[in-house]
Amino acid sequence: MPTHAGLFGRLGLAVHRRRWWVLVATGLFTVFAVVWGSGVFSDVSESGFEDPDAESTRATELIQEELGHDDVDIVAVFRSDEMPVTNPTFAAAVQRVTDDLPEDLVASYDVYLDEDLSDVERGMLVSEDQHATYVPVTLSGETHADRLHQFAEVAEVLEAGPLETHLGGPVGVEDELSATAESDIVRAELFTLPVLLFLLVLIFGGVVAGLVPLSVGGLAILGSLTLLRALTYVTEVSVFAVNVATILGLGLAIDYGLFMVSRFREELDRGNPVVHAIGRTVDTAGRTVAFSGVTVGIAFAGLLFFPQPILKSIGWGGIAVVVFDLLAALVFLPALLSLVGRRIDRLRLPLPTRTVTGAVHDGAGAWAGLARTVMRGPAVSLVAVGGVLLILGSGLSATQLGATDQRYLPEDAASRIATQTLEEDFPAGGMGRLHVAVTGDVAPDDLAEYAQRLEGLSSLVALSQVERTGDGVAHVLVAYEGEIDDPETAQLVREIRAEPLPEGAEEALVGGVAARQLDNVAAIVDAVPTTVGFVAGATVLLLFLAFGSVVLPVKAVLMGALSLGASLGMVVLAFQEGALGGLLGFDAVGTIDPTYLVLITVVSFGLAMDYELFLLSRVREEYLRTGDNTHAVATGLQRTARIITSAALLLVVVLVAMGTSGLLFLKIIGVGLAMAVVVDATLVRAVMVPATMRLLGDLNWWLPRPLRWLHDRVGISEGGAEEDVPREAAPAAPRAVRALERL
Repeated sequence: MPTHAGLFGRLGLAVHRRRWWVLVATGLFTVFAVVWGSGVFSDVSESGFEDPDAESTRATELIQEELGHDDVDIVAVFRSDEMPVTNPTFAAAVQRVTDDLPEDLVASYDVYLDEDLSDVERGMLVSEDQHATYVPVTLSGETHADRLHQFAEVAEVLEAGPLETHLGGPVGVEDELSATAESDIVRAELFTLPVLLFLLVLIFGGVVAGLVPLSVGGLAILGSLTLLRALTYVTEVSVFAVNVATILGLGLAIDYGLFMVSRFREELDRGNPVVHAIGRTVDTAGRTVAFSGVTVGIAFAGLLFFPQPILKSIGWGGIAVVVFDLLAALVFLPALLSLVGRRIDRLRLPLPTRTVTGAVHDGAGAWAGLARTVMRGPAVSLVAVGGVLLILGSGLSATQLGATDQRYLPEDAASRIATQTLEEDFPAGGMGRLHVAVTGDVAPDDLAEYAQRLEGLSSLVALSQVERTGDGVAHVLVAYEGEIDDPETAQLVREIRAEPLPEGAEEALVGGVAARQLDNVAAIVDAVPTTVGFVAGATVLLLFLAFGSVVLPVKAVLMGALSLGASLGMVVLAFQEGALGGLLGFDAVGTIDPTYLVLITVVSFGLAMDYELFLLSRVREEYLRTGDNTHAVATGLQRTARIITSAALLLVVVLVAMGTSGLLFLKIIGVGLAMAVVVDATLVRAVMVPATMRLLGDLNWWLPRPLRWLHDRVGISEGGAEEDVPREAAPAAPRAVRALERL
């Protein structure tokens, strides 16, 4: 048993000694996770897209607190192609449904049969072809979350009649978005698990070796759900955070399992006993996995700087999931490998080609050959690939930021059909609403004059009137034509906010969906510099502590930024402009919600640093052994490229399965992250990294003397692996040490 093992090696050996305790504890946790953790969906929030401190949010809260909630929550569209709304049978069906609405859940509703309505008001509720009507429903819940919980019971009543019925409205759309996301993620996970098993068996060339990483992935799903449910007791967790975090947790867990099992088999192939292989695996691959997990956690932590609860909850959820993935990879997996031992190679497949693992000698192999080819003309390779990435990134210049609404649902979604029916078939069904909260002591005539001024601001405004007044607060409604994320609509919001206040007013706060969209974009843009600074700075610091270099961390961040720009450019062209619309089956919205661009940015950057760490760890290990930078890069790429490519393939499978959802935003996240992984694992890892490291040479490992003093005291890098040094290469090790000391 090795006595010189590092911190991670000692952890591996401790887990090996207590493997049965670890496996029993894991089994008990699994039972608990199935029973309790799987109930997370009952405790999560279905909202959270708005900035709680924005003007639009304050306007809505002020109106509701002082005057009560009076906005439309559900729009029920009733249609019959066989009979008009004037038919007694049609009218009776609508009447029965509305009469059955629960009084404790419904605050108010309007129906075209109401005799108190004027002819104009009644005509607004009937379609132009006279074969459809809609009933706007206001729910009684005090908060938005309360009204979301009321939706299911009210919807059951509205859909109980014989007429063709579609439910829309803000609450209807939000409910269908969250319900569809939940079911699609479950379907994606059920689909990916057998596909991942098949690929893992092919990658490792054996059934047992393929099952081991998959067991880590299955445990990761249960652990993710359990940790996310625990988080609901201390902070708001969005259902969308659960969707994203669990599927990324699955992908990362299998990646980490792949790295660990590959190194374990490599150690066994060298003839080491199981206990020695466990210690070496955790000391090398386990250490890299730990650093990789921290880098991904740093990326998720960047989401905590955004004010929107959905981004914060994805950040907390991602951190929690990464922590669990690391525990599974560094504790559960070594215990399982200790039990499996050399049986890891049981049930091998009769494959003619080499699997992803196996010993590599002196940088021989196709990947090493590719690295040497790149390094023979590093400047040409760097310029060529950099040019491709810049061209792909140019798509960012066409970015038009927008909002998530019914357009992100499948074409056959009930709330999307209801909204489109309102827009196309009813006289005023497509109008948006802005809500202006005017505070202060304002005379009625001054309020009326203010409303009239707002109506004249833009040709978009169809109506502006004083809706309600209370003690020191007045509600002015502005109805407009156009989409909520049209530039003209955003300009209307700005003009209303810039309009002089009426006499006696203290302030006028503009709310409504379009105002909220404008505020959300502004909040995201304001938070981006802080997020970028934190993530980049923390990543540079971590890589400095890991590698003892100031050049490698800066290079890694710059290349990550270039790769990220290319990926985001492709996302804009694919989804905003609709380049993948035919292939993936969606209609281009013409805008893209910045929430998803932020999410893709931080997660893909974390994944890029994940692969960077895995590659550079092996390069550094070889450089310390030989002192030859070119040889170290070639050998490091040969030892890791097949594993990185396999890990990227497995993660892409998970992400593409996520992208098969009918929801446009899950397509954007899943396929967008998949494209980022492919770009980073191929163009960046296979070409740009070898090219830049060849150009920089020994400068890769440069560290000024003051920073070397600091790193020697607080650094967390370890020296070369003694077991990795062949007898004939042993004299080369001091050469590497002297090279590092000279830099």
